[in-house]
Amino acid sequence: MKALENHPLTPYNTFALPARAAFFQEVNSEEELRQALRECTPPLLLLGGGSNMLLTRDWPGTVIRMAIKGRELREETGDSALVAAGAGENWHELVTWTLEQDLGGLENLSLIPGSVGAAPIQNIGAYGVELTQVFDHLEAMELSSGAIHTFDRAACRFGYRDSVFKQELKGKYAITRVYLRLQKNPALNTGYGAIRDILAEWGIATPTIHDVSRAVIHIRRSKLPDPALLGNAGSFFKNPEVEAAQLQALLQAHPNLVHYPLPGGRAKIPAGWLIEQCGWKGKRVGNTGCHAQQALVLVNYGGATGAEIWEHARRVADSVKEQFGVELGVEVNVV
Repeated sequence: MKALENHPLTPYNTFALPARAAFFQEVNSEEELRQALRECTPPLLLLGGGSNMLLTRDWPGTVIRMAIKGRELREETGDSALVAAGAGENWHELVTWTLEQDLGGLENLSLIPGSVGAAPIQNIGAYGVELTQVFDHLEAMELSSGAIHTFDRAACRFGYRDSVFKQELKGKYAITRVYLRLQKNPALNTGYGAIRDILAEWGIATPTIHDVSRAVIHIRRSKLPDPALLGNAGSFFKNPEVEAAQLQALLQAHPNLVHYPLPGGRAKIPAGWLIEQCGWKGKRVGNTGCHAQQALVLVNYGGATGAEIWEHARRVADSVKEQFGVELGVEVNVV
């Protein structure tokens, strides 16, 4: 297994940015991963689906792309099943496969771009559901030793778009396989307003997991740009959470502030709403800008560099900070 030199990374990131790797290897098994780790030229960058990454420069060392495949039912009980999936599996294809098995739990996470291995790192979520709600455990290889370790939900320390793999274990493990506990008779989550509206529009009073998935796909396609047509990494910023005192001050200054209550008087504020109030929605600056349908999504209109997109991201965040006094955290991995 020989590394490719000066290899383009454009096909491997959904922003379609023109970065290159000094050395590039794709691994399809744990043993191939161990070999690649032994032979790699540092610094090392692990790459999955490239859907949550902003490449601001060429990579001077080795990029290892995780392509470990496989999906299967491991354990079945009367009302649930344990699903195992390789880190290199496409996330939406896994969701589709679980629906074909009539297993519920992932329907609200339909059409999220990226790989299975990246899902726990980010604790992906959408339309009222987060990965942690169906997560059982994962297997990950320690980069320094090649040993496989198991992490249960508690060990992953999931938070809002966060996990231990984005904190103290960042750059120390490569997730190889993910295990999800799915239900045969799930309680559907249709609390997100748009899902209810679409189902009602379709005349579906008693929806199935398949109906919820179709509704989510319909919503995502109507609001979010297809990376195959317009380079993007989905939501660029996290929705900020504010303490009770700051919320009250914000409501006094901005009575129309959109917010969602959290325990203890805190609240979550949609970052897209904040960005839109600052006038960025649909505004193009050079080769980049905020999408016309969803201000939270930064896009590459063609010819943009990662540095150019990052500059625009900081410009947007600075304006939100100036107008609202709220810090926008970045959801994507900036390299």
